Amino acid sequence: MTDYGSPGEDRDGSGILIPLHEARRVRSDLPVTFERRELDQILRIYGRMVAAGEWRDYAIDHLRDRAVFSVFRRTSEVPLFQIVKDPKLTRKQGAYSVIAATGAILKRGHELARVLAVFDKKLKLVP
Repeated sequence: MTDYGSPGEDRDGSGILIPLHEARRVRSDLPVTFERRELDQILRIYGRMVAAGEWRDYAIDHLRDRAVFSVFRRTSEVPLFQIVKDPKLTRKQGAYSVIAATGAILKRGHELARVLAVFDKKLKLVP
């Protein structure tokens, strides 16, 4: 450890350097979580789908490698959709994805709003 404080300074710990590998190790022990703005976007879609009568329940899992927001039609069933945040894929395909009950990835990307656009109502041609 290195201390760059001058001799007459109060030693409050502001000049202590922490090795980067130690900081990363402490951070990697924490589970992946959704941030407040991400949850706001997800819950806005969830509220709209509940009002439409399509969804009824949800579950949030904060795992070590990813965070998952699962949507259910009924509590006893398997999830209809899973909205997944996987930080390892941030620089590749994008950290966010929507996965169907079959396991098929419906949409993947870097921006949550664009990934959640898969739930927007599609316009249909009326004969």
